[in-house]
Amino acid sequence: MAKIQASGLTEDERYMKEAIRQAKKAQALGEVPIGCVIVYEGKIIARGYNRRMVDHTTLAHAEIIAIRKACRKIGDWRLEGCDIYITLEPCPMCAGAIVQARIPRVVIGCMNPKAGCAGSVLNLLSQEGFNHRCQVEKGVLGEGCSQMMKDFFRELREKGKGEREGSQKSAASSGHRI
Repeated sequence: MAKIQASGLTEDERYMKEAIRQAKKAQALGEVPIGCVIVYEGKIIARGYNRRMVDHTTLAHAEIIAIRKACRKIGDWRLEGCDIYITLEPCPMCAGAIVQARIPRVVIGCMNPKAGCAGSVLNLLSQEGFNHRCQVEKGVLGEGCSQMMKDFFRELREKGKGEREGSQKSAASSGHRI
């Protein structure tokens, strides 16, 4: 059970709010709004947000960026005393990195039914055969995390639809067949 802070938020909610702030940085760059923070001894030691498009690499996921920073901060590849807060259920790559980093506790905002590996498609975080398994908390500020994703993809579809309609009108006015 997470402790309730003076603000009325639990510790988990407070750290997830920071992960949401990170996700909004990704969204401002036109990236899928996923954010992450890593906490050690009650302090945020690393932050990350999606940067795949900006950095031109599939490896620039919020979790990978935050794990890299946390390892540098702690001076070890093992993050055994850390909690990780992620706005969206991790993909296979990120779930694997979490397990490899030995992070004991994973707090997730909303689930990802198409690619999530904390129980939606697979459950790599609790896989029996691995030498490390994570405690997983799901749904922390989940409604807000989910709505952020829905809004992002709705806007992306609307933008794409507007661009397609604009190019069709342009082609029609120039006499080209559509």
